[in-house]
Amino acid sequence: MSFAVKPVPAQIPARSMPVTGLADLTNESRVIATPWSRMVRGIGLGQYPIDYDPAIAAQLRGTFEHLGLKVTDSNSYTLFARHLTDLILRTEEPRARLSRAELEGALGLVIDAVRAEPNAYHRVVAGCILMDAVAKLGLDPHLLMNEASDFPGEVLDTVNRIQPDQIKDENRGRHGQYEKLSAYTAVFLAFGQLGLRERLITGSDNHIHAALELLDDVPAPFFRGRGGSMLMSVVSLLGADDIMLDGNRDYLAEVLTYLDRAGELNLPPSFPGRMTPAFGLVYPLLTMLNAIAMSGRPEYLSYGCDRLAEAKDLLGQITAVERTHMGLYYILALHNLGRLEDQVPDLDAFVEGIVSQWPHVNPGADFFLNGISYPYMIETAMICGRPDLITDEALDRLVDSFPGLDRTALDRANRPYPVSYVLNMLGEIGEAERLFTPRAAYGGNSAISWVVDHLSENGRAEGSRLHMLDHALISYALRLRGTGRGETEMFRNFAFPAPAGPSSPRS
Repeated sequence: MSFAVKPVPAQIPARSMPVTGLADLTNESRVIATPWSRMVRGIGLGQYPIDYDPAIAAQLRGTFEHLGLKVTDSNSYTLFARHLTDLILRTEEPRARLSRAELEGALGLVIDAVRAEPNAYHRVVAGCILMDAVAKLGLDPHLLMNEASDFPGEVLDTVNRIQPDQIKDENRGRHGQYEKLSAYTAVFLAFGQLGLRERLITGSDNHIHAALELLDDVPAPFFRGRGGSMLMSVVSLLGADDIMLDGNRDYLAEVLTYLDRAGELNLPPSFPGRMTPAFGLVYPLLTMLNAIAMSGRPEYLSYGCDRLAEAKDLLGQITAVERTHMGLYYILALHNLGRLEDQVPDLDAFVEGIVSQWPHVNPGADFFLNGISYPYMIETAMICGRPDLITDEALDRLVDSFPGLDRTALDRANRPYPVSYVLNMLGEIGEAERLFTPRAAYGGNSAISWVVDHLSENGRAEGSRLHMLDHALISYALRLRGTGRGETEMFRNFAFPAPAGPSSPRS
């Protein structure tokens, strides 16, 4: 597979990258690699830790203060994000050491805001973000589990209150139990981080089994593959492959078979803009490749057909701007499988072909697909050790693009989508300052200030899209926990399997 490579500008300024290539990625970044999982689903926040920076802390606090002028405390999710960010910053500020009583008080504000969230799915996500933060900050888990309350148990119980088909978007009716499936994924990660794995599988309820059974209730192959792959990856992370693969059912094989029925079922995903049919097929397939990598069973690569050949063929059918998204998924899946070298023998040329698309993509044209394409291109360049492909011109064009999303009500309401991706990505490469300093494109205001000023009253039009900005701010704060802070035990103890060569097809 080859794609045309366009020249990139010379004399690119040196940038400070958190990794120098794929070999530097932690297990968490390999498992939860893409901005979609982090910003949309709120899992895997705070990757690439850096040392505490008071200037960044001030920017984050200032942004939440500004948000408070537009979004009242009745918006419980943003209130939760503000209190959690304050807790994180107070915990990590080197000169401030919170007493146990102060810590309990600050944590109580976060928990109260979580409990005030009326939507069960969003309440679960917020609770899981809090549990994940407690684990990553190295706080005492008993702050959440004591004689007075069992917060993890509350969150787990809330999963059962999530009703099917509640997502109000262009795919309504295709989701089924997609949100509940995603909620279980977040819960499993959070419980694993806190060392509570056994609570998921002991007693009268086997929650892992219950979550896997929900796959039957996600009707569209796209969502079953995309949501199911992340769930199955986390099940492998928890060391519960025996439940997923070796019991009465082989859930991984069943999802692959279901993806093969996409044409027959005729439930293609709908997107805000026109997309190629191949995009809706390759996306869940690439995420399933990562689930196969996590399982350590390469024979699934030939279950039903040659899955790597299928992925390569579909990737060749999508447009160049679609490939700016899918290239990241493809590279990471192949890397995790140990198949990158034989499938993409010239990685530099492949990455250049993806990232060189930026002059032809207008990030202000729409919130999706163009609006989030630059963060994907930048992340691809970053993880592949090609910071030379990230130009000042591209970054300026990206940061100045948000007013372009005023052209339609749909783009305005969804502006937090690309803004969250951009904040997350620029923070990772040390370029977030561009978002917080005055710019001519915003009449002398900063990009972040302008975005907050242009939110609807109390964030009503944006709805849950505003949560994505909350996630980006929490994630940036959580990164300030220090470069010496290693992965939690769950991620640290996971071992990706050794590379495996091609195998003959299974059926």
